[in-house]
This record gives sequence, structure tokens and C-alpha cells, in this order.
Amino acid sequence: MRNWLLPEHIADILPATARQVESAKSAMLDVFRTAGYELVLPPLIEYMDSLVSDGDAALALKTFRLDDQLSGQQLGLRADISPQVARIDAHLLAERTGVTRLCYSGSVVHTRPDGQTSSREPLQVGAELYGFAGIEADLEIIELMLSTLELVGVEKLRLDVGNVAIFRGLASAAGLRPELSQALFVALKSKDAASVASLVGDVAEPYRSAFLALPELYGPASVLERARKRLPSIPEVDLGLMQLAAIATALEGRVELSFDLTELRGAFYHTGLLFAAYAPGWSGELARGGRYDNIGRRFGRARPATGFSLDLRDLIRVLPQRDSARGICVASKIARAAAQTIAELRAAGNVVIIDYLGESAAALNCDRQLLAVGDAWQVVPFN
Repeated sequence: MRNWLLPEHIADILPATARQVESAKSAMLDVFRTAGYELVLPPLIEYMDSLVSDGDAALALKTFRLDDQLSGQQLGLRADISPQVARIDAHLLAERTGVTRLCYSGSVVHTRPDGQTSSREPLQVGAELYGFAGIEADLEIIELMLSTLELVGVEKLRLDVGNVAIFRGLASAAGLRPELSQALFVALKSKDAASVASLVGDVAEPYRSAFLALPELYGPASVLERARKRLPSIPEVDLGLMQLAAIATALEGRVELSFDLTELRGAFYHTGLLFAAYAPGWSGELARGGRYDNIGRRFGRARPATGFSLDLRDLIRVLPQRDSARGICVASKIARAAAQTIAELRAAGNVVIIDYLGESAAALNCDRQLLAVGDAWQVVPFN
């Protein structure tokens, strides 16, 4: 007998867990709906140049590629839904000139897992807000992210917040060559202070000292005042710190907050605020988001954008249990005669199971049965 093994980091979701996942997904989408977010369903495959922008090496490496036998062009299996939603906002919904709120839910596929316990087929759920650059939009998205996690039972959330615009502003003001900027970005992201010191040895002041300070600027909201003292006053730094301070004020008492000026783990397309949610018992982030202004430029419309996403598979162990509804058993020998009654019961939301083998009520997960009583069909409890 053949042993049907699945590829590494790919797994089935069986009935009981599938009920949990689908119920949680439905509840999340309903939260989004009541906040004004409209559901979109992008396709699983697209042309590669739609899925991955030039220069996004990390996303390109994650994306499976295949040849389209109809067009002869290269297709990709999506590894991230956000670029697809940006295309929809910029191209298909271009007539909307105000704020557009969109949400989504679907599988993405990765060539490699993000971590040892990560799936290569995440169930990505997210929400995105286009058309408003103010910090209020970021706060709306953060609140939505926190509420979504709390909805499915995640407790004691911690929010880590950074701002990639601070690093980019410093790199631009210091006149760093692109290759040096990229190497420094990687070193800061991994908090490799020794590599940072080596890379900025020839950088002029005050920028050299600023880059050396960044790995030390993390902690509670008080770190923002230290950052103001240690970083040069340039527009990107001043605005970035002001935005972080606004987050601290707005969310004080709502969630445990931590700020990190080397929190640079967003996607290639992120441009400003970055935030990630953590909780005790999880080794990694449970949800991540940030600002990615002008992500739609390559699709013909550049405008402000912010959003978040999560992998529903990561949350399976805390999702509320959803027992399957107990059903009504119908012996197969009477099913045809009772067809209309069966249809009416199912239309009313009942589970009706046809018993072909004379199985037990427990095996069929039924607590009632349909019987002929006189000239009518009646649902009665099992004896």
C-alpha cells in the first residue's frame, strides 16, 4: 500500500479543525464587514510581474513560478495577497477617489517556510485601508488587528511598533550608496551591532552616531524621548518619532506596547510604521502590518495605504471549538418517500443524514431520527 505523504510543511486540515478554521474566518470577516471593509477574492495565480515588483527579492524567492500554456508568459502562485489587493484598488476600483477599505481571506503558497513550524500554505486573512495618510488610519488598522486576535481567544497581547521611514530617512540624508544601505538594513534588522559599526565606519556625523544608536533604541514609550536626543532632527526622523508617540498615546492601557527603531521586518513594500502582535506561548508574531504608501504605483495609482494580515493556521490551537451539529438520521429505505420533508428540514438548517448501513446514532453523530407516524413524517429522539 502506498504511503501518501504530503510535501514538507504542507498539511491537511481535518473535519473538527476545519470547522474551527472556517468559523473563525467567518467571524473575522464579519468583524471587518461591520467596520466597513469590503471583501475581495483575488485569483490564486497571476502573471509574475503583477505578484512581485522589481527589486523584491524576498517575495520573488517565495513565489512558485509556472509557464502559462495559453499566453506563453510566466505565472506565479501568489505568496502574498497584499500586492493583489493593491492592484484591485489601483486598477479595478480606480473610480473611487476617497477612502477604500478592503479585506480578504485565502491560501497563499510559499516555496520555503518562514520558520521551522510554519506552513508553506498559510491561510492569509487581512484588511487594508487606501486613500488616507493620517495616523488615524494606522490606528484603525491596529485596533482591527488586535480585536481580530482577541475575537478568537488570544490573550495578553503585546504590540511591537517600529518605523522603517526613520532608517530610510537617515540613509538618504547620509548619502549612503544603495548596496551599503541594503547591507546596513540587514545588519540592523538582525540587531548585529558589530556589523553596524563596521559598515558605518566611514559615514559622516551625525549619521554615523545615529546608526550606532538605533540598535539600542528599543523598549517602552520612554525610548522615544531618548531617540529624539540621539537622532538628528531631519523631517523623516521627526515625523517618524511623532507617529510612534501618537501610537503610544492612543493605545496606552489598551495593550502592552514596545517600540523598536530596528523593527525592520516588514515586507519590501513597507514605507513607514510597522507593527506586529505577539502573545505568551507563541515563538513568533501572530499578525503583522504597517504602512505601504504608493504600493499601487506600478498599477497606475499611487496613494496612501496601510493594513495587516495574519496566518489563520498559526492560531489553530486557540480557535474556539466548534462541535458539528447533531443530525437527524433517515433510514435509506424511506429516504425517497420522505424527500420533501428532508429538503424542508435541511432548508431550515438541520443536518439530515441518510443511513445506508444501519449504523449507530453515535457513529452518525445523530440524536434524532425521521419516522413515519401515521400519515406524516415526524422527527423523534433516538431511544
